[in-house]
Amino acid sequence: MEETNKVDFHIEVSAHDTSIEDIDWMTRQLLSELRELDIESAELTKGDSAPVGTKGDPITVGSIMISSLPTVIPAVVALVQAWSSRGQGRTVKFKGKVGKEMIEFEGSAEDLHKLLATLDKGKKKK
Repeated sequence: MEETNKVDFHIEVSAHDTSIEDIDWMTRQLLSELRELDIESAELTKGDSAPVGTKGDPITVGSIMISSLPTVIPAVVALVQAWSSRGQGRTVKFKGKVGKEMIEFEGSAEDLHKLLATLDKGKKKK
C-alpha cells in the first residue's frame, strides 16, 4: 500500500453517564466489528505508560487506531454509524489524516461521511 493512499485515523468512543469500564467494553466491541472489515489494521490506541503494578501494554480507553485504503472508509463509517445507533447516548470522534490532509471531526456518522466525500472530490480535482 502506498503511503499517500493510506488513511490513518483514530476513533474515540464516548457515551453520556457511562463508566470507564463501560467505555472500554464498548470500544472493544466496536474494535471487534471493525476487524471484520477489509481494513489494513485496527488496534486499541497505546497509552504512554501502564499504571504501577499492572502488566501488559497500556491502552487509551475509548480509542481505536485504524489504517485503511480510502475506498474502505465508507464501510467503516457505515459500521460506526450502525454501532453508535445501537446504544443510548453513544458518540464518536474521528481524528486523522486522509491523504495529506488532517481532519478532526465530532458529530454524526452521516456528517463524517459527507466530509470524507468532500475531501475525496477535492483530491479528484487536483
